[in-house]
Amino acid sequence: MQNNNNIKKSQYLIDEIKVGDTWRMFKILSEFVEGFEHLADVEPAASIFGSARIKEDHKDYRKARTLGKMLADNGITVLTGGGPGVMEAANRGAMEAGGGSVGLNIELPFEQKPNPYAKKLITFNYFFVRKVMLVKYASAFVIFPGGFGTMDELFEALTLIQTKKILPFPLILVEKNYWKGLINWIENMMIKNNFISENDLDIIKMIDEPGEILECIKNFLKV
Repeated sequence: MQNNNNIKKSQYLIDEIKVGDTWRMFKILSEFVEGFEHLADVEPAASIFGSARIKEDHKDYRKARTLGKMLADNGITVLTGGGPGVMEAANRGAMEAGGGSVGLNIELPFEQKPNPYAKKLITFNYFFVRKVMLVKYASAFVIFPGGFGTMDELFEALTLIQTKKILPFPLILVEKNYWKGLINWIENMMIKNNFISENDLDIIKMIDEPGEILECIKNFLKV
């Protein structure tokens, strides 16, 4: 069990923002400015999420790589978190096709080195800044199986669309067998308890094949 006395508190960026540290606001502002300047020309783009832990021989890696290539072939930039796993695969497919391949990396204390396939790489210190960029410049979210970070991006997008803070766009879950338990829980708990409306679930699409995912995005973009 981790000894809390040995925790390096400086790694916890949010906890380090104190009243006397207003200068940090300039650092946050500079990250927003850098993101806006570097991403102004990436649209249309699809943000692709999923586990950072899978390897090249995993079926999700192969599928994300194929999808990245298909998107690039159709003039759609691939936008990822810039790390390994699904992110690497999608960036790799897009780069191999000669299309737009962008990685928005995050500095973490123990993991996430940027993958080598993002032709344009921006590194952020703050998750919330990176999340704004991944949403602002996306015309679609494609979400492969993953962990807490993947779930965070999923529910962030769902909340923003549900509350009409952003215009609705395709939010596609890949691998129905992975997601069906979550969807069943949403139906049986959230909807039945009237915590969300039944039509809120219509925001989500579940599509497994890269070709069908591409067509869904193209139909939305009308390209």
